[in-house]
Amino acid sequence: MSTSRREGGSQPPAAVSTVGLRKSYGDKTVLDGIDLRIPAGTVFALLGPNGAGKTTAVKILSTLITADAGEIRVGGHDLAADPQAVRAAIGVTGQFSAVDGLITGEENMLLMADLHHLSRSEGRRTAAELLERFDLTDAAKKPASTYSGGMKRRLDIAMTLVGNPRIIFLDEPTTGLDPRSRHNMWQIIRELVSDDGVTVFLTTQYLEEADQLADRIAVLNDGRIAAQGTAEELKRLIPGGHVRLRFADPAAYRTAALALTEVTRDDEALALQIPSDGTQRELRSIIDWLDAAGIEADELTVHTPDLDDVFFALTGSDRPNQPNLPTEAVR
Repeated sequence: MSTSRREGGSQPPAAVSTVGLRKSYGDKTVLDGIDLRIPAGTVFALLGPNGAGKTTAVKILSTLITADAGEIRVGGHDLAADPQAVRAAIGVTGQFSAVDGLITGEENMLLMADLHHLSRSEGRRTAAELLERFDLTDAAKKPASTYSGGMKRRLDIAMTLVGNPRIIFLDEPTTGLDPRSRHNMWQIIRELVSDDGVTVFLTTQYLEEADQLADRIAVLNDGRIAAQGTAEELKRLIPGGHVRLRFADPAAYRTAALALTEVTRDDEALALQIPSDGTQRELRSIIDWLDAAGIEADELTVHTPDLDDVFFALTGSDRPNQPNLPTEAVR
């Protein structure tokens, strides 16, 4: 990231920060003391099951509803003191499209340009540039109701960009899209960050999406941050990583099973499972031991926990094997 650091090696400026963010509806606490710091020019993903509070967090940060408590800054502005400045710095695309299907794609874009008080010529130029960027030029004169789901979502984001926001909130932006459209949307999000330098705040239920896109991820559960960090940091919270050795020779299998400690045997498959964090050093140690012992394994595969494991371990209600993870285990 090209954002310059302040003197003394301090952190880059935060695009979004919250301290003690709280929101309740009656006796139902939706957000219970949320602390976040999202550096400018990065992708941040907020994960959580339905009802965890993801959309509520987006609505608060985008000034659509007010928080009950907490210090919130968005784009360098105090949200409570200057919500208008926050609105000028952000764009929001929800899981339900804001596209008007009764008018054309171009007319949708020009309507947004009017809402942002662009001149007629500037509005047409901006609309044309964004329609081309999102590969919608050929469909620009067609009613948006004729667009596919992926096209509507691209138009939705193009409309969001008319105001040149520096921070974009994407609330489950790929819900309902087919795999190809979802991957196209991922590429658009990457380009927004790499080419335009915007900050993307993403909520999603697609764990692969967060793994692919996010610089940092937070898992929200029961109104609190259960853990946050990079995808790799979160995966390291969850035990279960292992190396699996499979043998074609029963004698080699028996020798290895007797010699290795802390292994799980699968006598039918002639396979051994060795606990491992998957680091190169551990793998080299296992391979060196096999070589020194003159034992040949026909297959060696590495299994590491993925974000699915993290998600279910942190948010599942029936998890007898869940590790004892502290709240906000990774910072």
